[in-house]
This record gives sequence, C-alpha cells and structure tokens, in this order.
Amino acid sequence: MLINKSVKDYVLQVASKEPTPGGGSVSALAGGLGAGLTAMVANLTIGRKIYEELDDEKKKEMDSNFEELQKSIEKLNDIVDEDTKAFDGVMEAFKMPKETEEEKQKRSAAIQEGYKKALEVPFKCAEECFHVLKLQEVFAHHGNVNAITDVGVGALLAATGLEGALLNVKINLLSIKDEEYRNEMEKKVDQLLKEGTELKEELMKTVYERLG
Repeated sequence: MLINKSVKDYVLQVASKEPTPGGGSVSALAGGLGAGLTAMVANLTIGRKIYEELDDEKKKEMDSNFEELQKSIEKLNDIVDEDTKAFDGVMEAFKMPKETEEEKQKRSAAIQEGYKKALEVPFKCAEECFHVLKLQEVFAHHGNVNAITDVGVGALLAATGLEGALLNVKINLLSIKDEEYRNEMEKKVDQLLKEGTELKEELMKTVYERLG
C-alpha cells in the first residue's frame, strides 16, 4: 500500500514514469497532512490554559472537531491508495471486444460507467478536504497561538487537496457524454471549489491576524 511507504519512497514513486500515484493520490495526501497538522494544533491546545479559558460551547466544538479530524485523516489516507485504482474500470472497459454492433454498445456503456466511477473517488476526496477546512476554523480562532502557522499550513494543504481532487473530477467529466449528469457534476464542482476557496481565505485571514 502506498500509504505505508516511507515519505521518500512515495515521492520517488510519484516522480517515476509510472502513471500512479498521480495528482489524485497526492491530493488526498495533502488533505490528510492538512488534517494532521490541525490535529497537532488541537493536541497543543486542549487541556492547556488557552483551552480552559474558553466557554463550554467552544470547548465542546474543539473536542468534537478534534475527533472528526482523526476520522478525516483515516479517510484521506485510504483515498491515497483508493485513487490509484479509480481508473481501473475505464481501462478494463477499453479492453472489451468491439467486433459487433452489440459489443460496441456494451463497451461504450461500460466506458461511460467507468468514467463516472473514476470521478467518484476524487470527488469524495474533495468533499473530505472541504470538511477538514470547516473543522479548522475553531483552531484558527482559538488554537494555541504558538502553533497558529501550523493551522495556516494545514488550511493551505486542505485547500490544495480539495482543488487538486476537483481537477481530477473535471478531466473525467470531459469524457462523459451524459449531458445532464455532466452539467450536474460541474455545478457541484464549481460550488465546492468556490466555498472551499472562501473558507481557505477566511482561515488564512485569521491566521495572519493572530500572527500580528
């Protein structure tokens, strides 16, 4: 599994002539690192003076978000490997026979279904990275100020994971002939990117304000 490789080996495999791991896997890793950095800030905040000074509602939010970050790390770690297999259905469909008209129709339908399946994984990655961005807000405002730059780096990584994953969705959409499906997905992509970018900008604004 890719996620079990050393950082050095993973980077070298990305740099190799092999098509995987590619941008989708790397986007998931970026999102996971962003979640991990934010979890570190949580560990450096919860139970300390700055945490004890918060009201009960903020403490509860921080505790809950910390738990959610652990889940996001696991999910994004899984996608690091899952993304490398996302295109397998398309490749298998292209190998199907195409001698008769019936075979051509079955092959074409399988290819189209393969492309839809292929974009589900990066879209799931983008959604999870968006979730991480939302979880980061309480730490940007109330996390340990000595680790505020780690919140910033975490936000940049989560936003990179989100946009990178959506690029993979968009390239698969180019091959889908179902216009209604394509239009619906393009709207979802645009909305997710817009909201994610806005979240990232707000987080970075808070980080820079707390840096003084």
